[in-house]
This record gives sequence, structure tokens and C-alpha cells, in this order.
Amino acid sequence: MAEYIIRTRNLTKYYGKHVTVNELNLEVPQGAIYGLLGPNGAGKSTTLKMLTGLIRPSSGQMELFGEPWRRSHLERIGALIEEPALYGNLTAEENLSIHTTLMGLPKSEIGRVLEIVNLKDTKGKRTAKFSTGMKQRLGIAIALLGNPEILILDEPTNGLDPLGIQEFRKLVRTLPKMGITVILSSHILSEVGQLVDCVGIISAGRLGYQGPVGTDSNLEDLFISVVRGQRNAELI
Repeated sequence: MAEYIIRTRNLTKYYGKHVTVNELNLEVPQGAIYGLLGPNGAGKSTTLKMLTGLIRPSSGQMELFGEPWRRSHLERIGALIEEPALYGNLTAEENLSIHTTLMGLPKSEIGRVLEIVNLKDTKGKRTAKFSTGMKQRLGIAIALLGNPEILILDEPTNGLDPLGIQEFRKLVRTLPKMGITVILSSHILSEVGQLVDCVGIISAGRLGYQGPVGTDSNLEDLFISVVRGQRNAELI
């Protein structure tokens, strides 16, 4: 397996004349929890959507598992890009059962992923009654069906209360031990700084820093430096 499970080279996305992602060079180590950080509108979601095949790059290259990106790689990737789409009148097990049927997976997958996300004790409870954190964890359970090697999460802590964030962190920390590399995006440093191993900080579609995480204060200083530097460059 390649040292970097995800790599991009000069990855760029235009919408008309507006560049959303600008020559992005990401390197996500295998087995890491990688934080893609940046302010709102920095290009984080667009980047993750390109990696998952939801939108096409305008130019540049993407590599997954040490190979040029191809659609068959998506069978080895789980993703939660938007809020989880759940049937509120169904239980967690029933929601998962629909997905296992569509994916051609055995029903034993349901218990496995519910155990991972700590939702096994919700039998009979409709998901409409779930808290926001529980719904998020069920969305992650759906993304974990089929035992993917990469899990991609876009702004996964949005709307979560402190307990939900704590449960999310606890869950994500277990995933590398299962052989899953996690890449998640966020614009709130305090929610992911204690969780990630390494980060890429982007502003206005450009990568300003990529590397390991030090202390929370160092991460905040890096973030501010990247964002201010990019904004100053735009004024020149």
C-alpha cells in the first residue's frame, strides 16, 4: 500500500471564471486522521466532492491507493458529504437494511456498524426521535457499510452539542485501529484540533499549510496566518 492513500496534484476546479479550488496538492498518509481546514467558502467541500466523484475537476490529478483516480475506487471509500438522508419513520436497523440491500451486502453488516457507532441499543426507536448526534453517527454507520478503507466526512460536527462532539471524537479515534483512514473537513479548530494527526489548511482554494498538528494554539496561529496571508495576497 502507498505511503499516501490520497494524493492530489494541481487539483483545480472552476465554476465559470471563478476558481474554487486552485492547484491543490494534498497528501493524506495511510492510517491518519487528516483535517482539511479552512474558513467557509475555502473550497473544502468542493475538494471532497471531487475525491468522491460527485463533481469533476477542471484540471489536475487525483491518486487513491497509489493509483490514478478511477470510479471503481469508490467501492473502497465511505463518505458523508451532506447531512445523513434518513427515513425518519424507520429504525436505525431498518435504514441500514435498505442500504445493505442496495449494496448487495449481508445483513450481518448492520450489527457490525451499529456496534462501531454505539447505536446498537436503539432497537425499535424511529430515527425521527434521534438527537442530531445520533443521526450523524447513523450516517457514519451507513458510510462504513462494506468496510471501506477511507472515510470522508464533510463538516461532521456541524450542529452537534458538546456531548455529540465528544461522542464523535471517541468514534473517529477508533477507526484507524480498524485500518480506516479518515479525512474530515471543518472550519472550527476547537472541534477537531484534538482529534486529527495532520492537517491541510486552505483559504480561497489554495493550500497554505500541510503537516502535523502541534498544540491547539499552534494550530490556531497557523490557521490565522494562512487565511490572513491569502487575503493579503488577493489585495496586491
